Amino acid sequence: MPGMKNRRIRRIVFAATIAALGWILFPSGTWAQEPAQVPAAEAPTAPANPTAETASPETPASKTTVDKLHPFWEHLKERFEEFLSNPLWTENWPANWTLLLVAIFLGFLAGKICAGILRRVAQRLERHRLILATHVVRNLFGPAKLGLFTVGLTLGTVGLVGMSDTLQTICWKSLLLLYTISVVWYAFNLVSVIDVLLYRLTAKTDSTLDDQLVPLVRKTLRVFLVIIGFMFVVDSVFEQDIGAWLAGLGIAGLAISLAAQDSLKNLFGSITILFDRPFKLGDRINYAGHDGVIEDIGFRSTKLRTLTGHLVTIPNSNIVNDPVENIGSRKSIRRTMIVSITYDTPREKIEQSVRILRDLLEDDEFREPIHPVINGDEFPPRVFFKEMGATSLDISVIYWYAPPAYWDYMDHAQRLNLKIFEEFEKAGIEFAFPTQTLYLAGDPKRELALKMLGQ
Repeated sequence: MPGMKNRRIRRIVFAATIAALGWILFPSGTWAQEPAQVPAAEAPTAPANPTAETASPETPASKTTVDKLHPFWEHLKERFEEFLSNPLWTENWPANWTLLLVAIFLGFLAGKICAGILRRVAQRLERHRLILATHVVRNLFGPAKLGLFTVGLTLGTVGLVGMSDTLQTICWKSLLLLYTISVVWYAFNLVSVIDVLLYRLTAKTDSTLDDQLVPLVRKTLRVFLVIIGFMFVVDSVFEQDIGAWLAGLGIAGLAISLAAQDSLKNLFGSITILFDRPFKLGDRINYAGHDGVIEDIGFRSTKLRTLTGHLVTIPNSNIVNDPVENIGSRKSIRRTMIVSITYDTPREKIEQSVRILRDLLEDDEFREPIHPVINGDEFPPRVFFKEMGATSLDISVIYWYAPPAYWDYMDHAQRLNLKIFEEFEKAGIEFAFPTQTLYLAGDPKRELALKMLGQ
């Protein structure tokens, strides 16, 4: 419960205040101080009749208690008189103390007023959907109140006189500590602005890696700010040498980096993938002979689902050092097809074959996806009688299919192939297949050539 928590905090502060006052008024050893020893020459002689002392109205136990409490009250009186005789109380008029209290009150009041104004400004900015400006103003509520309270405390303290050098040092160090806390507090809150910017960037990507990286960046920045603030306080307020601490941290960091160098390589590899973006979730890539789709990009590794259904885990440090073929980022699918016809096809039929293929690629049924314009450049289909192969006459057909939807491309290719078969069958053009021709001596088509060869 908040109320119970506040009561506990007040009790702890009250107990700490009492302990501090006790330490100031009664340094260690005061409570245990023994009564002053009476010299032997001045010690009173023992009574002749022991029973007479027994009959005294003061018992030995009561005398012992009084003797022990007497030095305590004497010391308390001395400390109180020393406290009252301090120049801080004697040289300052009531107006000085009134000025201190008024300055503290005005600083506290100014902090409250400033927080209220900032709250209204933040609400107005939020209504205008200025998210970043809203975070900048809203994060200033607490630091502004603490800073203005410290300003009031500083102005009130300036009017006091008679402070010793030690008390002045303590006072100014305490004020410096409060100012430092205000600045570090505001810087700590401003990390949320960077958080908003990073989330805006990651919202534009499909990868989950950058979404996981945003909380890590936020926590890292805040831990870094706290460490910097702590080191500044130790160095400036408490005037301690932090050189040895930094050296120790450097040695510890070196040891950790050497022990976890593989993990660090993979971490930096994931950061490289995030900023360089060689691929994203859902892209089809070919890496080291593995052809598949990216399923997950983590801090240590990337998971690839191959076309055969297998899951391949690849360390990120390897991906950034080796070539990756991103099939999913292609602008179009390029198809190269060889249409082979038989060697006994006459020239007219060869030219007719080329015309049939070109007309089919310009037909409205097939034309639209294979005439793409990519980055302002046109990519029309190409059909040529390419070469006379070992067993066939080869006609090369090249076209680019866009957008690169693989299954739509396969359906288009199937319909085009069936149409080519249909048109070539109508024209009486035969497709070639690997064959060997054997000429016999009695072949009437080769009789003249054989006779001439014999002569």
